[in-house]
Amino acid sequence: MDWWRRLKKNPLARFGAILLLVFYFAVIAADFVAPYDPYASQPNGSLLPPTKVYLVSQSGQFIGPHIYPTTQGDTNLETGDRQLIVDFTKPSPLRLLVSGPEYRLLQVSLPVPPTWDEATIIPGIPLNWHLFGATGTAKFNILGTDDQGRDQFSRLLHGGRISMFIGIFGIIITYPLGLLIGGISGYFGGVTDSIIMRLAEVLMTFPSIYLLVTLGAVLPSGLSSTQRFVLIVVITSVISWAGLARVIRGQVLSIKEREFVQAARAMGGNPLYIILRHVLPQTATYVVISATLAVPSFIGAEAILSLIGLGIQQPDPSWGNMLSLASNASILVLQPWLIWPPAVLIILTVLAFNLLGDGLRDALDPRSLRR
Repeated sequence: MDWWRRLKKNPLARFGAILLLVFYFAVIAADFVAPYDPYASQPNGSLLPPTKVYLVSQSGQFIGPHIYPTTQGDTNLETGDRQLIVDFTKPSPLRLLVSGPEYRLLQVSLPVPPTWDEATIIPGIPLNWHLFGATGTAKFNILGTDDQGRDQFSRLLHGGRISMFIGIFGIIITYPLGLLIGGISGYFGGVTDSIIMRLAEVLMTFPSIYLLVTLGAVLPSGLSSTQRFVLIVVITSVISWAGLARVIRGQVLSIKEREFVQAARAMGGNPLYIILRHVLPQTATYVVISATLAVPSFIGAEAILSLIGLGIQQPDPSWGNMLSLASNASILVLQPWLIWPPAVLIILTVLAFNLLGDGLRDALDPRSLRR
């Protein structure tokens, strides 16, 4: 396990792995970590800034971390500044493990093919405990609220389920497809190789982002976010296998001439069995590294489609459609707390995957293992 020791000694790879573990835990347990329902609007609570936390009461007495009920007031038509109405007579203490909106832990909704109009719901465990929150009437909006009065932090966590898992589902589709097609192309060669590689070259000439925009624009408007999520993954995966297939084909051309492959062929092994059992496993090092580095591209594709309104649609949250508010200049100036959290999370997630991928590449490098 020399590669594992090398990976653990790489501080940047370790930082990326820890960051991803924290992010994935947070989005998987979003119902518990988030203090509020991401779809629930607060009365008179639109575009509120992050809630200010106090330690000392208005009378000067130390009572610990607490907040006060805050609602929106009048807007200055000239400057756009919004007045905040704070009720200092009702302090609400902040606590860990507080009761709140009920949710079902581990509930999953799966679309059913071929129409995708129905979903199979796996019921979860009914709970109402949340990691943190206020025990009084005040709302603890740690990152403020959006234009509909919905808690921004809660929407970020729930939106991360789509933004972070789209890459995982994407490589689950793309990599088996690219591995199999590339393996068949390199192993058989000849006409088969020529046809497959010409098809791959045609796919690689398409600008992926523009193709996604075109395909996203023609999707039926009545699709739910779950259906759009599935289609985005499938579309992105179908146009992404070509590059992987070309690399795998090049490796297979060399691997198929090795003694163990020739021996399996001489013993009458089925070509598909030889490809799956003896040839493709030799490409595992490259595949692991490439898959880690490919996840950010799927995250970016979802963010771009949602940013321009062709991906996940409101009111369902994703980091991409939350970032779409950046197109409004007044939001950038007056409510920047709506923009920087999804942007920072996308940047950190992409950076973490790249750091982990670079660390895996260094740890699995055969030249490093021989030293």
